[in-house]
Amino acid sequence: MIKVSNVTKKYPARLAVNDISFEVARGEIVGFLGPNGAGKTTTMRMLTGYLEANAGEIEVAGFNLYTHSEEVRRRIGYLPESCPLYPEMRVDEYLWFRAELKGVSLATRRAKVNDVKERCGLTDVGKRIIGQLSKGYRQRVGLADALVHDPELLILDEPTVGLDPYQIRQVRELIRQLAEQHTILLSTHILPEVEAVCERILIITDGKIVASDTSENLHRMLHSTVLLEMEIQAEKEEALAALKTIQGIHIRECNTLVGGWLWIEMDAESPTLRVELFNLAVAKGWSLRALTEKEYSLEDTFVEITQRAKEQSL
Repeated sequence: MIKVSNVTKKYPARLAVNDISFEVARGEIVGFLGPNGAGKTTTMRMLTGYLEANAGEIEVAGFNLYTHSEEVRRRIGYLPESCPLYPEMRVDEYLWFRAELKGVSLATRRAKVNDVKERCGLTDVGKRIIGQLSKGYRQRVGLADALVHDPELLILDEPTVGLDPYQIRQVRELIRQLAEQHTILLSTHILPEVEAVCERILIITDGKIVASDTSENLHRMLHSTVLLEMEIQAEKEEALAALKTIQGIHIRECNTLVGGWLWIEMDAESPTLRVELFNLAVAKGWSLRALTEKEYSLEDTFVEITQRAKEQSL
């Protein structure tokens, strides 16, 4: 569905995107991640035709973006992070107007508008003026706009910004449903959101793609250790000193909890080191209420990948 080949984008003061190449297959939900200023938004704007690359080729649904721009635009629904709406228009008027601009036929326009209103939770605010809506509802209007012409590809930049937790869950479920009929490229800073809905992850930093795989495979490639979590009642300095004597244990974080309990997170070379940790707690007379193995989060993996990429570029 998307094929990006050796694309570069230069601004007068910096190189925003540096010779990147990647593909997104039809029907995939792909998370597009990166630190602020890494080149995510620039890349998404180039995919939609809003910005022109200085070098390289972009294809969408088999059409070259630069020689068949209109064909590509017909197949894309784009929700930018700051969605440009007409605040003086009512929701129904705006969606009808946008559907007309996007070539939705008069015969199907009412049905299309009603459908996206229902899918995006806008049925009850169709007569409301957009400028009087909350930020969350305005974001929904932007998503409905991206969907109204039933595009093959959805490019969503921070689609849940401004939404409350209940609305975020609704949008996640909507994205899953949309994936049955659409290809989705999703950019967000909410990493649990990516793990919840995306099948594959692209990570960009300093204008270069530095990772492309499922979150599970990225975890396995980066982490040869296991993540252990322990809660004990002990004096902090004494406990940390004792734990450091166990070979194969590296302490990541230690926090004091209510009641004098210590929460300690550790990298361990083997899950069997839990036995040594338990025996140490018994020997020291520590009260032990938790000793569990955890999975590394996407946040851990994201930070590791971007830090390694930065170190290698120095």
